[in-house]
Amino acid sequence: QVQLVESGGGLVQPGGSLRLSCAASGSIFSIHTMGWHRQAPGKQRELVAYITSGGTTNYADSKKGRFTISRDNAKNTVYLQMNSLKPEDTAVYYCNADASTIVGGRGDYWGQGTQVTVSS
Repeated sequence: QVQLVESGGGLVQPGGSLRLSCAASGSIFSIHTMGWHRQAPGKQRELVAYITSGGTTNYADSKKGRFTISRDNAKNTVYLQMNSLKPEDTAVYYCNADASTIVGGRGDYWGQGTQVTVSS
């Protein structure tokens, strides 16, 4: 199994910044794509951004220019730098990873989420 633990969420004022981290651990053989999704109250979960093992990134249109995803393959960790935050960015942010395990399986794993609140 693979476990994902997010950190870095919190309360920030509009225009502020936060950096989320997500560390993967467990029976990891390799991690392919890692990504961030978010779910605001009363809304469906949506993609924020993802990054491949080779470093190729993809962002949802509304996040381009404000959010930056990166990863440290040696640490099995993915980051999300969020700048110029807006109240509409308030949501629970979830990390996910497409990973292969040492026992030969492959699956899509999710963290428990970290709350980001943008408010004055």
